[in-house]
Amino acid sequence: MDIALIIIIFSGISFIIYGLNSLYSKRMISEFERWGFSKYRKPISIFQILAASGLIIGLKLNFILTLSSLGLTVMMFFAILVRIKINDNISRILPAMTYFMLNAVILYYSTQI
Repeated sequence: MDIALIIIIFSGISFIIYGLNSLYSKRMISEFERWGFSKYRKPISIFQILAASGLIIGLKLNFILTLSSLGLTVMMFFAILVRIKINDNISRILPAMTYFMLNAVILYYSTQI
């Protein structure tokens, strides 16, 4: 199996799960409050689910892969900034950094095929 395919599927499934958790999990609802984004929780969650679905659909339609990975890369960049702003420690910032890098790799890959 191609490493790009593995990364795309991993990121897609992760963001679908994360987006659903952000909609329904009490812990995630409180995290959005802590970040100062409680009123944007639902739109952010829906965007995550749509973009994650776009990664999977993008396996067949490259322009959707490019748009979805760009959206998730930008979202994770701002997630890193928010976590820095609220003085989260590095262990809380690392997941956002990891997903930023994974989606940046997907974005790069999508522009090369």
